[in-house]
Amino acid sequence: MNNMFCFQCQETCGNTGCTMTGVCGKTASVSSVMDRLIFQLKLLALCKKPSHELAIFIAKSFFMTVTNTNFSEKELTAQLRRAEKLTGGCPYEIVCGVQFAENEDLCSVREFITYALKGICAYMVHAFELGYSDGALEDFLFRALKEIAQSKSVPQLFELLNECGSAAVKAMALLDEANTGSFGTPEKTIISTAVGERPGILVSGHDLLDLYELLRQTECCGIDIYTHSEMLAAHSYPLFKKFSHLKGNYGGAWHRQNVEFASFNGPVLLTSNCITPVQDSYKKRIFTTGCCYYPGVVHIPDREYGKMKDFSPLIELAKLSAPPQKIASEELVGGFAHAQLLEYIDDIMDNIESGAIRRFIVMAGCDGRQKKREYYSDVATLLAPDTVILTAGCAKYRYNHLSLGEINGIPRLLDAGQCNDSYSLALFMLKLKERMGFEDINDLPVSFDIAWYEQKAVAVLLALLSLGFKSIRLGPTLPAFVSPHILKLLERHFKLQTISTPHEDIARMMKGK
Repeated sequence: MNNMFCFQCQETCGNTGCTMTGVCGKTASVSSVMDRLIFQLKLLALCKKPSHELAIFIAKSFFMTVTNTNFSEKELTAQLRRAEKLTGGCPYEIVCGVQFAENEDLCSVREFITYALKGICAYMVHAFELGYSDGALEDFLFRALKEIAQSKSVPQLFELLNECGSAAVKAMALLDEANTGSFGTPEKTIISTAVGERPGILVSGHDLLDLYELLRQTECCGIDIYTHSEMLAAHSYPLFKKFSHLKGNYGGAWHRQNVEFASFNGPVLLTSNCITPVQDSYKKRIFTTGCCYYPGVVHIPDREYGKMKDFSPLIELAKLSAPPQKIASEELVGGFAHAQLLEYIDDIMDNIESGAIRRFIVMAGCDGRQKKREYYSDVATLLAPDTVILTAGCAKYRYNHLSLGEINGIPRLLDAGQCNDSYSLALFMLKLKERMGFEDINDLPVSFDIAWYEQKAVAVLLALLSLGFKSIRLGPTLPAFVSPHILKLLERHFKLQTISTPHEDIARMMKGK
């Protein structure tokens, strides 16, 4: 009998499912607690009157189960016990965990919705932390949980899956409002990857509020702050630019932590998902916070009402640390969220009409360890000089170091920011469609070549589909949780397709296929 079954991420074993231990590093016992926690969340939606406080609890619980977020059986069990206390005496009987005994397609669409909700909740939690919420989005969360707990209709649940896309758009819009309302509107920014001579603290994950509070607490301490992976986007927000000790970006995508955290020398703060199994070379100087936990790693507690989190343990350790080792010295360019992109829209239209820009290729999403992901690096290298890459998420680290140049002053790589900033790319394309007078969004000279990894990427994919985008290429593999019949529905309704080879896909994309 299998000890576990999990197929929620792209790297799942054999592209079928992890059954002994997760490729991500989570144990069978951790996986079991996560399954039981999600079971309780469904019961909460069935048994309890919806409220903002309950929505926050459910969203944070879901976030704790996102891939590479929480590896602590102790903390997950504590959250499970809280959920059980809330659902005490609930009379409903529903399925717990991934079950194949019943209809395969029913299982597939239920899990698809569950993973989309995880991604949506992750964005909601970041917005909650900044004081932003959306009652309609919270209502959808409760309704979706009820339906996946009770419905046995594949067509009904497939419709709900489509609704998840609209909810994902709202979640990303909410987080965009929260981030820009708190930190200003992102703008084109040149970001250094060089290191200084002072000790530093490295911040990874996605939570901009954590970074802001750390910057506030380290002013005049003789310490530099560096971003890692998706925190790169912080440099493009005006408020962060006011901190002279926000030195630059260190390293690349999340999966290189074992190398880059070791060479950094100073404390490392993980603010959200994307933590990998912690190595001895940096175990004594890595910290987690928020929904992120790892056994044996010091956790920075949540902020008390009206106060900042206390990052003094990192600060004191940093003062005793050596400066980071040099691993790069190039400059990266970011900040092309929707407001900055719209400033380019007239020039972009002129270049499209003149033929100088033949096509945009959206290469947003996630990076990962698999060799097959070299496909995305190859596509970026092989694209013709009259193409422009639009990106968001950590997939950018496959090609943001390439010297792709410009087209009449427009960079050939336009980086909107974190994975949630895929919303900015979609918003820009909708505006471009309107300005160019197209009836159908798919008439734009835009093709999608998306890399996915975890559940936020699932939410982003559904968001794009809900906005009408079709013929999206998805790779490096299709999700293992999508059954053959559900895949056919996605192909029929949205022309979803998988990647092939760089040369073949480029040729087809340049023809709008």
